[in-house]
This record gives sequence, C-alpha cells and structure tokens, in this order.
Amino acid sequence: MKDPEHVGAVCENFGMSSPQSLSEADRRIVAAWAADCAERVLVFFETEAPTDGRPRDAIARARAFAHGELDAAGEIRRRFRVARAAHSVSSPAAVAAARAAGQASGVAHMGAHALGAAAYAAKAAGLATPDQPTAISDEISWQLANMSAEVRAALRQLPPVGEDSAGPLGSGLLASGLLGSIVRKIQAAIGSSTPQGGVR
Repeated sequence: MKDPEHVGAVCENFGMSSPQSLSEADRRIVAAWAADCAERVLVFFETEAPTDGRPRDAIARARAFAHGELDAAGEIRRRFRVARAAHSVSSPAAVAAARAAGQASGVAHMGAHALGAAAYAAKAAGLATPDQPTAISDEISWQLANMSAEVRAALRQLPPVGEDSAGPLGSGLLASGLLGSIVRKIQAAIGSSTPQGGVR
C-alpha cells in the first residue's frame, strides 16, 4: 500500500491538487496553530533529550513559515529532519511530542499536517499523564479554544479523516486508533458551531 504522504507529495510535484494540501495562504494560517499545539507538549521530549533541538527548531520553522519568513519549497526539503528525533527518545510521550513537532513543520508541505500536530500533541498529553483520564480531552479543548476563526475555516476545507488517500489524513496512522479518534473529534467540533473536545 502506498504511503499517503508519498501520494500527496506526488500529487504536488506533478501539479495535481490534493484536497489535503490547502492553499499556501491557508497553510500559513494553520501553521501557527499547529506550532502552538506542538509546543505545548515539547517539554515531554526535552525532559528526556534536553540537548536535542530538532523538535524546537521544527516548531520555530513552522512559525516562521506562518509569518511568511520561509518559503514552502525550502520547508518541504527540510520536513523530515525532525522525524529522526522521535527515534532518539524512548518514552511514548516524548516520541509523540517529537512527532507533533514534525507534523507542525510538515504544514508547509500539506495543510492536513496541522491536524496531525494536534493529534500527536493530545496523544502526548495523555501518555504523559496516564493517571488523568481527561488529559486528552482537556488538550483537545485547549486546541479548539485557541483556534481562530481563520484557522477553523481553513481546516474545515480538509476532507474527513480516512476518506481521501492523497495525504496524511488517508488510511495511515492519522486515520486509525487513538490518533484517528482525536482527529475525528477535532473535525466534528470544527464542523459545528459549538466546539466540543471529548476523547476518553
């Protein structure tokens, strides 16, 4: 089975449009929110690997992209740099936090990665505090409360998770298990007028 991210990259390289890409303007809008989501859980990575600056750098690059300081092409070339950081730590919360940062940096390539950043961040929060049964839903509630109307409008353009194979919301990790459940909760909330964030 083809990797959904690879399929999305092929679509972009050959001028085909994936509904998961979003316009560059919308990707810049959602990149800052994705960076905020990832930064909230960065402590779980940095506690275990305090000298590894790759996730923090990825979040800073996502913010710089959001502010128009970096171009999409350059970020597409650099987006896999942070992925190796997830392999340098052992705790599941630290791994999820590194992946949240990686997803945030991937927004320059494809807008759907913003939901990936949020999902991995919520997962990291839950893994870091297993004694708090509402940790994941609390994190989702924060994410929704800190989503501007512009971010919400941009993310509403994305197809429902699992329904389009040309990108990270296809049939891969973001569409299954806990991550899939989190993305579905966020998408359900932004599709309605009253944000709700419960995953238990």
